[in-house]
Amino acid sequence: MTIDLDSLSRQELTRLRNDVDRAIATLADREKRRAIDAAERAVAEYGFKLEELTGIALPKGRGRKAPSAVKYRNTANPAQTWSGRGRRPEWINAALAEGKSLNDFLA
Repeated sequence: MTIDLDSLSRQELTRLRNDVDRAIATLADREKRRAIDAAERAVAEYGFKLEELTGIALPKGRGRKAPSAVKYRNTANPAQTWSGRGRRPEWINAALAEGKSLNDFLA
């Protein structure tokens, strides 16, 4: 593949450079993952885990984050909780409409 760089504008060259940088970073991540997988298979043949031998916890990939800690609890129904993030639950909205304060529900 040959690209005539002299014919490209500054904006096109910048876009090309950004695309190349992104592609290199993505390739490096894939190569690291393949290397880690190969190392894990190799040590597994001897009955070990890579983490045991290196003492380093390996990334597990994209996973869900741990749920946020409970900040508010419904006094009428303690099973209903809210972390204070995102939309307010209906039980909080109803209590606020009745004149209660969020401080009344602190866990």
